[in-house]
Amino acid sequence: MAGEHWGGDWLSPMGIDLQMNGGLGVSFPELTFKDLSTLVDLLDRLWINGVEAICPTFISCPVPSLHLGLEVLREARREHAPNRCKLLGAHLEGPFLSKHHHGAHSSEHLCSPSLFALEERIEGMENEIDLVTLAPELVGSLDVIKRLKSLGVIVCLGHSSADENTSSNAFHQGVSMLTHAFNAMPGLQHRSPGPVGEAIKNGEIAIGLIADGVHVHPNIVAFLQRLAPNQLVLVSDAIAPYGLKDGEYKWDDRLIVSQKGCCRLENGTLAGSTVSLLQACKNLAKWGGEPSSAIWSATTAPRIVLDAELQLKDFLIGQPLNHLLRWKMNFEQNELSWQRAA
Repeated sequence: MAGEHWGGDWLSPMGIDLQMNGGLGVSFPELTFKDLSTLVDLLDRLWINGVEAICPTFISCPVPSLHLGLEVLREARREHAPNRCKLLGAHLEGPFLSKHHHGAHSSEHLCSPSLFALEERIEGMENEIDLVTLAPELVGSLDVIKRLKSLGVIVCLGHSSADENTSSNAFHQGVSMLTHAFNAMPGLQHRSPGPVGEAIKNGEIAIGLIADGVHVHPNIVAFLQRLAPNQLVLVSDAIAPYGLKDGEYKWDDRLIVSQKGCCRLENGTLAGSTVSLLQACKNLAKWGGEPSSAIWSATTAPRIVLDAELQLKDFLIGQPLNHLLRWKMNFEQNELSWQRAA
């Protein structure tokens, strides 16, 4: 499933992270041009950590901050160099989110979905947006979904109160992914399957998952992998303290506490992770017992989200060996490890 396999070894493409909010003290919604050098350092580190590309993620923020951040990313793309993580189009996680499931997003930056509000945020930068997360139950969301699909933007369900019926309608309208499944949305209940249950039933919806052991319990991670292995897409949901020591950090005008791979607001609300994408992959392999499937979820599945026409062979054949990863599973210790193929 993940790639070529030789008696316990797998060869795969590098990781792709569709939801990364920052690192090394930089938060993408707060980017300024003075952060360019740190941003380059972050991209260099991500490459070393086995990540080929990321969708820089903007949580709900003021419009001027979004525009400035997108301009900084545009400049950073011009400075791309070999053996450095690529900046794909941005992932706008908001602001069209449910006030009942806004999580760590500041409620003052939420906005009702409308074509005007969308254009206010992305006009002139439409080609630099790859994903948008929204709550499809909100009035006006279907117009926004239609517009985004016409632009070729991937629309995700997240921070939402949607039940299974609303989720099903959203999937038929063009929503094709769940943002950090189980978090900031109704759970999977035996009488109310919600968006996760509906996505599994649909079978074609990508299911974004944070496998840090906190956002979703390891047993539920394993359960989800068994139910929908081909739909799982691992994301880091890493935020500004990624790559830094545990401690307290300023985050917009609030304080977050980073501890043991997890970041929380002072009131305990989960705000993100500092676990790397490939560590999440190793976690999934350990908890689910299916290393090939875990590798797929971190390396191949996100590529298919971005371009459903591509196949596994397109990510391996003709690629330089230093752009590929070699994986080995120690079944006695239940540990997955990786190294460069060359």
